[in-house]
Amino acid sequence: MTRLLPFDWHFVELLIIIAAGVGHWFFVAPARQRRYALYALLAMAIVTMWPIGDLAASVSLTVATVQRLVIMLFVAPMLLLSTPTAVFSRITKPTLVDAVMRRLTHPGMALVTVTILGTLTLTPVVIDWGSRGEVNRDLILLAVLFVGFLLWIPGLALMPGTRRLSPAGRAGYIFASALIVTSLSFVWIFSLHPLYPSLHHQYALLHMSPLFDQQLAGFVAKIGCYVPMWTVAFIIFFHAEDQGIPVEETPLHWADVERELLRIDRQRARAIRHHRPS
Repeated sequence: MTRLLPFDWHFVELLIIIAAGVGHWFFVAPARQRRYALYALLAMAIVTMWPIGDLAASVSLTVATVQRLVIMLFVAPMLLLSTPTAVFSRITKPTLVDAVMRRLTHPGMALVTVTILGTLTLTPVVIDWGSRGEVNRDLILLAVLFVGFLLWIPGLALMPGTRRLSPAGRAGYIFASALIVTSLSFVWIFSLHPLYPSLHHQYALLHMSPLFDQQLAGFVAKIGCYVPMWTVAFIIFFHAEDQGIPVEETPLHWADVERELLRIDRQRARAIRHHRPS
């Protein structure tokens, strides 16, 4: 394997992951959130380091699909769950950030954005660009992580000031997301020719042809989305019922109340500035 896929430490990615873990440990005290961050960063290291990261970048579309599924469906939600609400409040408090987040994380807008960006990260042009250098590959993976955050913010209802869905709405959103975000899988499954010329050595390293690798990636994308996301959707729905929480009601959180009061103050300040005589 090392002849066709030379060993690489990926020091930059390793240092970023370690720095993120150390920073989280210092600033976040709850043990559960520390464990979530640890699990997420370990998973991120596994799918971005040698050999999985290198296989995904230049060899196999199936491995690239698994890599993106792990980042979007495990790393991203675990990092969100590992972050205290107070941190989200501080990060999204600036006016511009608050306005962008409120619009971008609306369930409908989030689904459209996730589908477009997630599809772009697996197009032949982007895969080819990512295989040309480590910086290119890292930028693509950061985009995948961003897509994962955007996908899960409406479903987990963690971000202050964004639209909060009821348990039934969150379950429905996650259920629908699994159907929408795998748009390229049918193309991969039914294509009669390999679509990714930048991927090579599939047979030598993985004992599969480029076409079979591509078709397998389509099935992996479907099953890899449906099983975990539908499981989470059912857990959210039935967990609310078990706790006696009405599944149709949207819970009220103090962080959302604070953000709404801040928005009202900003609107009043803008109105005063606009009506002030020059």
